[in-house]
Amino acid sequence: MATIDESDEPDGPLNRWVQRAMEDPERVYRALFYTAMVFFMVTTLFPFYWLLVLAVTPNSEITGGGFIPEIDLFGVNIPFPLPVPQGFNPGSFVAVFQEIPFHLYMLNSFALAVTTTIIVLVVASLAGYVFGRLEFPGRAILMLGILAISYFPPAAFVVPLYDIFGLAFNYPQLYNTPGAVTLPLSALIMPLVIFILATFYGQIPDGIEDAARIEGSTRIGALFKVIMPLSAPGVATAGILTFIIVYNEFFFSFLMLEGNAQEWGVLLHGIFRYQGTRSQAHNLMAAASLVGVVPMAVIVALDQDKIVSGLTQGALKE
Repeated sequence: MATIDESDEPDGPLNRWVQRAMEDPERVYRALFYTAMVFFMVTTLFPFYWLLVLAVTPNSEITGGGFIPEIDLFGVNIPFPLPVPQGFNPGSFVAVFQEIPFHLYMLNSFALAVTTTIIVLVVASLAGYVFGRLEFPGRAILMLGILAISYFPPAAFVVPLYDIFGLAFNYPQLYNTPGAVTLPLSALIMPLVIFILATFYGQIPDGIEDAARIEGSTRIGALFKVIMPLSAPGVATAGILTFIIVYNEFFFSFLMLEGNAQEWGVLLHGIFRYQGTRSQAHNLMAAASLVGVVPMAVIVALDQDKIVSGLTQGALKE
């Protein structure tokens, strides 16, 4: 019976790559890393590319479907998955501020995000100090109960919040005011921020706080003068995450605000203003979406090191 010699097997590129991968497993890890990175980059950046194509394409070409090319495959016209601009109209980025006061919508979102971030950081710092540095019965159960609040969908609070802000509180009137947005958002974001800050505050050595209290500082003074500065990465991470969540929020803003620029209408209210009853300015909506993302992109680009260090250091227990 004839035997099969391994040297007679076909030596294709796949077999060679498998052989080298067995000899050097790092090649497999690098290949998986680059594959995952390309996948996430494409899925993340493609929506921005689509918005950019819509923004620079005249609206008449968008409504006619001309910005999506077609491929003739065996006599069948198949839409090409990658749109290309038909024409070039960069003036849409200027028109977004001329059609409506879009800058006011951006300022409203920015002001609401800053206000909510300050409220959340102050209150969560006090709660994080209690959970992170003090021992008391039922601490773990109470922390679990606070975290359970963040598991509820925002839609579960719509009816009671609308009744409270719109009907129960006639004076002071909360509906269509910043309080109708900042209060529920602060309550929903607070559990996550408390957990982050409690983790950081719990890592500060007791001797540092004791030294501050010997010098005459109170617990609150030691918190704001010693513990918070030493936990700067965690505080910065919690603040940036809170700001991003509130800046991009629309659910409570749509329900609790009427949407006028002069009455605290937020960013997405302004984007929807380009949507009429008979026509829609798709290019202006896309341009406004890109303009609204710019502040978030700048903040993340400048503070990405603090965000990464805050998320990683919080996982370490010293």
